[in-house]
Amino acid sequence: MAKLKVAVVFGGRSNEHDISLVSAAHVIKSIPKDKYDVVMIGITKKGHWLKYIGDVDDIPGGGWEKQQDNVPCILSPDPINKGFIAFEEGGEATNIKVDCIFPVLHGRNGEDGTIQGIFEMAEIPFVGCDLISSANCMDKDVTHTILEANGIRTAKWVRILASELDKLSEKCDEMERRLTYPMFVKPCNCGSSVGISKVANREELEAGIKLAFAHDKKVIVEEGITGRECECAVMGGSEPFASAVGEIRAANDFYDFEAKYQNVGSQIDIPANITEQESEAIRSIAVKAFRAMGCEGLSRVDFFLCPDGTVILNEINTLPGHTPISMYPMLMQHAGMSFEEQEDRLIRLALERAGADYE
Repeated sequence: MAKLKVAVVFGGRSNEHDISLVSAAHVIKSIPKDKYDVVMIGITKKGHWLKYIGDVDDIPGGGWEKQQDNVPCILSPDPINKGFIAFEEGGEATNIKVDCIFPVLHGRNGEDGTIQGIFEMAEIPFVGCDLISSANCMDKDVTHTILEANGIRTAKWVRILASELDKLSEKCDEMERRLTYPMFVKPCNCGSSVGISKVANREELEAGIKLAFAHDKKVIVEEGITGRECECAVMGGSEPFASAVGEIRAANDFYDFEAKYQNVGSQIDIPANITEQESEAIRSIAVKAFRAMGCEGLSRVDFFLCPDGTVILNEINTLPGHTPISMYPMLMQHAGMSFEEQEDRLIRLALERAGADYE
């Protein structure tokens, strides 16, 4: 059987560009080469699309952009092309047809439904959640609303829009009435804990809101939860599978960007040192949330396990980090699925959803 051609798209214009590069290198190395030919498509921080043919090891540090053999390209939304249009030297346009796209993009334009919409227009199978579920999970305010409607407990929250900044004092009054300190201020549509602040008083609250608005036009403020930070990886389509539960013991005051990617003091326990009953409760809610949000393919569901045993869902990540030390691939590895088997399964799920004949 001929090998299928899979395009791995990485980089992007979001503030999680650098994390995407590390994730992409791991994914590319993990895709079984006896089954798939990989096409590497990088998006620069300025939004330029390039077909990359260099060494995978040059991707994480950003060296891929300097490769002289890079070829400018675009993803064609026309389904007749089934892939990318590369503009070779001399102006010749070449159609690069692919069987599936594996987006390894985090944050805005990559995880929020934007690029998923183009994949759907192009009628190309792709790994992960569709446009609607990606957009809903990316927006923390919308996620709260849908989960609450489905009986899944989340932290109490208050939303503030950029258009309401002239009423910041009134909004802060509302937050102090409805929530208790400490609070967490978050841009609604960012990941990797970018732009998030933990605040303990009114002055910090106002400063945290202004910081968050540097990253998004909508911000939520959540009541702080005292609990252990637990995560569960979910994979599948109509019958999703939930991994064991992992626990994060953050090096910093909370699991912020530095603790996730820069501070070696953070520790991860797989499986988490919790009771079987607590583990089953988290795994059950993870699958329920996955379905309620319309997720497909993969998602990492993050929780707080409170001292009284209450489980509170924190957020859902539809394109979780795939670095070698990221929780999602490690949880699935603990479940007995090698990195190669994970990527193979995710590609197969994408093809099955599209009804593609890959046998």
